[in-house]
Order: sequence, then C-alpha cells, then structure tokens
Amino acid sequence: MPSRLKDAKPLPAAVVPVIPDAAPASQSRRRVLATIAGAGVMTLVDPLVRSGAWAAGSDAPEKSEVRIGFIPLTDCASVVMASTLGLDKKYGIKITPSKEANWAGVRDKLVNGELDAAHVLYGLIYGVQLGIGGAKKDMAVLMNLNHNGQAITLSSKLAEKGAKDGASLKALMMKERRDYVFAQTFPTGTHAMWLYYWLAANGINPMQDAKAITVPPPQMVANMRVGNMDGFCVGEPWGARAIADKIGFTAETTQAIWKDHPEKTLGTTAEFVQKHPNTARAMVAAILEASKFIDASTSNRRKTAETIAAKSYVNTDMDIILDRMLGRYSNGLGKTWDDPDSMKFYQDGAANYPFLSDGMWFLTQHKRWGLLKEHPDYLAVAKQVNRIDIFKQAAAAAQVAVPKSDFRTAKLIDGVTWDATKDPKAYADGFKIKA
Repeated sequence: MPSRLKDAKPLPAAVVPVIPDAAPASQSRRRVLATIAGAGVMTLVDPLVRSGAWAAGSDAPEKSEVRIGFIPLTDCASVVMASTLGLDKKYGIKITPSKEANWAGVRDKLVNGELDAAHVLYGLIYGVQLGIGGAKKDMAVLMNLNHNGQAITLSSKLAEKGAKDGASLKALMMKERRDYVFAQTFPTGTHAMWLYYWLAANGINPMQDAKAITVPPPQMVANMRVGNMDGFCVGEPWGARAIADKIGFTAETTQAIWKDHPEKTLGTTAEFVQKHPNTARAMVAAILEASKFIDASTSNRRKTAETIAAKSYVNTDMDIILDRMLGRYSNGLGKTWDDPDSMKFYQDGAANYPFLSDGMWFLTQHKRWGLLKEHPDYLAVAKQVNRIDIFKQAAAAAQVAVPKSDFRTAKLIDGVTWDATKDPKAYADGFKIKA
C-alpha cells in the first residue's frame, strides 16, 4: 500500500522522490511556388507570401547555435535526429540537444532562457501560458512533434487480482476500497490528461476515487517496481520497459483514447520567437526534415532507434524502443498486435501542424479537472500560443504541405466528439465526471 504523499503547491499533485531507473542501457531562401498537393487537402506555399515579416529582409538565423531540451522518451527522436543527421546545418543553425531530468526542469529552463526551445508536453506550454503550471509567462508552440505512442500501464499486481482493463480496474477499486495511486508526468501535461480521460471513461473519477502523483518519465518503472503507484501514463519506451521488466502491463494505448492525438511539441517562449523569428523558423524546418526521415522507412526508424537508445539520449535497449516505433505491440498479458496508429512523426506533415483545435482541447480538460477555475477565451489563447505563421514559413522552406484548416475534429474513447468550431465551454462542462 503506497503511502499518501503531500500535495505539491501550487500544482494539484504530489511528486514522488526520484529513484534511479534500473533500465539498461545560412543558406539562401528557397522559394516554393504555391501548389496543390494530394487531393487538395494540403498546400505548399511561397514563404514570401506567408511570412509577412522576414527580419530586415533577411532570413538568416539570429542565433547560429540553439540549445533544445528533451526528456528521455522515444518522441524526442526528431530533435535528436535533426542534430545527428546534420539537417540543422541546412538551415544555418546548430542544434544541441540537452538531456533534462524532468518536465518541471524543462519548464524552468525555458522560462529563464537556459534552453532556447524544448521537446515538451503540449499541456505544459498552455499551463505556463495561463499561470496554472508554474509562473505565468507568454509561451509558443512552434510545431507538433508526434502523434500517438503513449500508454497507460497498470501494475502486474493488479492483473493478478483480475484488473486487466478499465472496467475490471473499476470493479477491483470498488471491491478493495483502498487508496489507489496513479502517476502522470506533469499536472497540466498530456499524460495527466490521457490518464484522467481514460479513468473517467471507465467510471473512475481521478480527482475523487484515486490519488494523482507526478513522476519524471524515466523514473516511472523504478517507482512502480518499489510500489509507489498502481498505474501510470507515460511516453514510450517506458511502457514497454515495464513489460520487459515484468512489473506492469499495457491497459490502454493513448491512440486508442484518441487516434492521432497531439503529444509533444517544439515549445519555447513568446519572447524567444519575437527576438529570433528566423531562428525559430530554422529550428522548425530542420526538425520537419528529421520527421520526414524517421517516417520514410522501416530502416530509418531502426537507425533512429539505434541512435536514441544511447546513454546520452533515452538510455535503454534499442529493441525496447524499436518494436513500438514499428507498431509491434504486446500488452504483457499475452496479447500481441500490429498497431497502424503507433507513434507518427510526420504523416505527410499532418503530425506536425499546430492545429488551434488541439491547443483548445487541452484548455477544455484543464477546465474540466479544476486546473482552470474559469473558462478562458479558448480560441484567443490558442491563436496566441500556436505560432501557425512560423510553422507555415518553415514548412514552405522544407517543402512540407500544410492543412487548409487550423481545426480538426475527433471522436474519443468515450464516444464524445471534440469539435472546436462549436462551443468549447459546453464541451468542457458537459462531461458527467469532472472535478
């Protein structure tokens, strides 16, 4: 039985003490004529048409070297590969990936300028923007880094008691009537929102029926090993690592909660973009090139897995990373399957576009779970944070097609459809289970 941990302030979650994981180991502007790609869904646009404000008539990056933070997760891959493949040089910059210990550290280093940008949780950026995930500061989402590829892991001890999915977990919780503890990685982040959404979809109120704690991604497996939680939501490869170490099983993948959901972003401060717009474009363009590379072939994914498995990046076995990158899933209870909706880094550019509707969705969930006390101006906040202008300019330079709309809809695991063009206030308030 895990002990209760005192809630951290001002965030509504506790932080588990860190336990070391035992896991093993200037180029000239390119003009792109406006053209239609595919069936008229995506377009390539002349950067001169879209930019509006190339700095002093020059697109040379204001900074030649940029420090981009990352957490040891599979979805840091495009940042790492942009650097290791030298794709950054194509756009006149040098990317230095900086390995960070936890998301709070990433947040702090972004805010104080120690990092120029970061591989970072979508909801973390929005949390800082609104002052509910740390000190309030204007932030920017430059691009989305990936879709899908996270998982909800439950302890093997629960499986022994019959809890193998959401429904049986609820039944066991009602039977035992004890304190259940579930871990996420940052209170306003993606993993917290996937975890809470999944629990609620199965009739479990994460704010009343369980205890939520915060644990850094690389520490999830070690903390479950010593009994600090009953389950967790985190990015790969730590779900697969828990299975390999026989301490947990995959109860649900996040792509089953929301197919092609937004996940990590290339995040920075609004101040950085204002001072270094060309550098921001160059970073996005280089990472778009890396995203293309990763998704281009199985062999490229293997090369990527081999690269990021190194101690300086994710620091775990290459096979643990590669299988789920390729969609080869095992839940740890005997079920195996090929998942067509595994982690995607590019998807012809669709995985990278900073849809306004994606940012708005996280705000609705922050309101749902009491992180926001009042409804924000959902669209206005998303327009301020998601720098679609920067993305379109970078996409033109990298010859990446962009969607015609800044909005997309989705039906989630509970059957409820998210459509940002309707009433986000009603959507946020309409859930039966909420704070």
